[in-house]
Amino acid sequence: MKIWFNRWFSTVSHYIEMIRNNPDGKEVIIYGTHPNKDAVYLQVCDFAEIELDITGKEYIDYCLDFCKKHQIDVFVPRKENVLISKHLTQFTRIGTKVLVCPDPELMNMMDDKELTYKAIEDNNKNGDFLVSIPDYYIVNCLEDFKTAYENLKAKGHTVCFKPVIGEGANGFRVVKEHIESIDDLFTKGIGFRIPYSHACEVFNQQETFPSLMVLEFLDGPEYSIDCLADREKLYAVVPRKKGKGRVRVLEDNPELIEIAKKIYEKYRIPFVFNIQVKYRNGVPKLLEINPRMSGGLHISCFSGVNFPYLSLKLLLNEEIDIPKATYDIKASYLENPVILSKKR
Repeated sequence: MKIWFNRWFSTVSHYIEMIRNNPDGKEVIIYGTHPNKDAVYLQVCDFAEIELDITGKEYIDYCLDFCKKHQIDVFVPRKENVLISKHLTQFTRIGTKVLVCPDPELMNMMDDKELTYKAIEDNNKNGDFLVSIPDYYIVNCLEDFKTAYENLKAKGHTVCFKPVIGEGANGFRVVKEHIESIDDLFTKGIGFRIPYSHACEVFNQQETFPSLMVLEFLDGPEYSIDCLADREKLYAVVPRKKGKGRVRVLEDNPELIEIAKKIYEKYRIPFVFNIQVKYRNGVPKLLEINPRMSGGLHISCFSGVNFPYLSLKLLLNEEIDIPKATYDIKASYLENPVILSKKR
């Protein structure tokens, strides 16, 4: 079976190995592409190519051509996965199955944090409570940012912001009142914190800017909840607590497992999906829902659930045997050096 991973983050190398070393002894050939020839996961692929740095319809045409050229059986996309979900019939025609949620409207909603929060709000108000969400405002100009900031501060919140459409911690900042002191600079670091005056200077560079979510900062523990499902059943839920540094804990957390069940019952996201929440004052509040494999999924696989391989089996309509997840596992990880090229 030929499987293609397009532009992914580096931890997909772990997922590739979990698929390759599958318990069924199924033989797989892994293709990988990325615009950066030194992308580390290309080193664990059987075949690697440099991907064109293009988007939109041009990228869809590239994907279709790649699948036809290499007779790809299963395509596992990350880049342009929302757009790809809109063109699944084209991949079906050429005999390629795609590991992506087949509901493009749902994919589009979950790619946009504003749409996600509004949908959750509507459900909660209608008595179909899914999960709490932070206090937030959507802004795209300096004056609206200032208003949102003042309103949140008046409620006693520390304020943060992040792009409405984005991935990971890109663009995330916590707003603080004052500029850094010498002590901050030399001993504490600055990281993702930004002085309010500096944020205003940045936003004042343009009359309008892409939509930004300004919201209460959640100062409690953060969890990433990895889920395995098809359109009929939710098979596994593994809450993964983010500890200090690189420490992660797989936790049997009934509250978070129930949140995952409610979100699944509402949206029926198939294959692998991920819910991120963070606590404040003992209440878990939604950060985002990702209808794809998360960056830390390999840690959740310590539970005994091989999420990457089992999701492929669900896509292929094969019978699956789901082990009972093991919780109360504390884990971390090390950097491994990888030779990218070598003079002969």
